[in-house]
Amino acid sequence: MNLLENIREGLRSVQANMLRSVLTALIVAIGITSLVGILTAIDGIEYSVNESLSSLGVNTFDVYSKWNRGTNQDGVKEKVRARLTLSEMQKFIDQYNVPSMVSLSARLTNLAEVKHGSQKTNPNVDIRGANEEYIPIKGLNIQEGRNFSRFEVQRGSNVAVIGYKLAQALYGDIPMPVGTSISFKGTQFKVIGMLKEKGDFSDNNYDNMVIVPILVANQLAAGQPLNYRLNVGISDMNQLDYAMGEATGLMRKIRQDRVEDANSFEIEKVNRLLRKWRALPMACVLVDLALALLLY
Repeated sequence: MNLLENIREGLRSVQANMLRSVLTALIVAIGITSLVGILTAIDGIEYSVNESLSSLGVNTFDVYSKWNRGTNQDGVKEKVRARLTLSEMQKFIDQYNVPSMVSLSARLTNLAEVKHGSQKTNPNVDIRGANEEYIPIKGLNIQEGRNFSRFEVQRGSNVAVIGYKLAQALYGDIPMPVGTSISFKGTQFKVIGMLKEKGDFSDNNYDNMVIVPILVANQLAAGQPLNYRLNVGISDMNQLDYAMGEATGLMRKIRQDRVEDANSFEIEKVNRLLRKWRALPMACVLVDLALALLLY
């Protein structure tokens, strides 16, 4: 049987089973079109979610003091490492040359009582010292007023940005705190901004927080060492490992770590949400493929 005869036989088979042939062709066409559309939609959703997750810290890493446990998991005594100091953190910010946003922060206390006029809160307010990059890198939004200026941070001005729930506790259900004064730890601060309500989505209770310039927090600590933390945000997720390598090298230089020694600090990638999300698209694709095969 030659090729021409095979073609004729195929056409006769199609004509004899016209309805089944048409339905089969439609199912294949619809299945392929649907699969292409779904894959395109998944790519679009992935891009959108990646952009959104960027504001939640998935393209950031932290640098902070090493926890001195005394002994490691093998029972070997570890070298005690000094805490990262404010001057070391500032040197890092000045010398780090990878395009990024670098937030510097430290918790002063989470047991503060904040006052405004005759109103006062319970002694459970979180007081954070930070630079001007802390609010944007944490994905926080200013509802009223503004963020710190670099000048205010460098000068150590007595200004504050407060959380929404804290503002309600001090100013009522519709708070308008900007331009007024609050006080805690015997020091008065001018409120320059109020954060938009964050809710319970984050690990930190930003709604019940006061953020002040990092130098002010350092002064209020009265000689007590604070646990300073750098949070470095990279715009390009693909450059995160490179940026962490550069940060490690720079901090080792600042800390004067010897070549043979381990890092005298901790550096950690904040990508737990990203790992969960990246596992989803492939699972979606596999499900769609299976459905297409079943339809066929």
